[in-house]
Amino acid sequence: MYKNTLTTYEIAQHCQVTPRTVIQWINEGKLKAFRTPGNHSRVTNEEFLNFLKKYNMPIPQGFLTVQADGKKRILIVDDDKGMVDSIRRLLIKEGIDDLEMAYDGFEAGEKFASFKPNLVILDIRMPGLDGYKVCSRIRTNPDNKNVKILFISSAIDEDAIEQITKLGADGYLAKPFELEDLVNKVRDLFGHNRRAGDRGNHEGEDP
Repeated sequence: MYKNTLTTYEIAQHCQVTPRTVIQWINEGKLKAFRTPGNHSRVTNEEFLNFLKKYNMPIPQGFLTVQADGKKRILIVDDDKGMVDSIRRLLIKEGIDDLEMAYDGFEAGEKFASFKPNLVILDIRMPGLDGYKVCSRIRTNPDNKNVKILFISSAIDEDAIEQITKLGADGYLAKPFELEDLVNKVRDLFGHNRRAGDRGNHEGEDP
């Protein structure tokens, strides 16, 4: 589940250092942390962001997207109501319940304006206004530069991938796809995907 705190391992991944380096930052008082009942260190998203800004460290892609109010808002856009419902139930299981649904491009535009999502999961082929046009309208407004856009479609081919890239989308999945693949894509876009073996080897780098 997504949460409002980070482990030392997650911070190490974000900063590309070892967990031991993160613990050193905590012990030196550079990074504020608290202890859990199980005696593990945890850092709030807010404190981690403050730490990054204080020491002029790069903010991981996708991290700022969810910082304004701490929520992960996702707009699901697909004319296949069964697909929308499957994605909705999957995301709720992942701990994300701030969701909105749209079933065509025009409705997507209205929902986007009122809901202000952090991530849009967007089908390509839809009646009225297709996914490309929806994406283009979102990207035309510079205020939406941090909004993530994930295309899902059975029409993913070389031409579609080229178009998706030109429009500034952040990823795509070809239908049919495994639901776990969608979960991993969402985690990646929110900067919370944990992969074994991704530990950095920059131990000893102090901010």
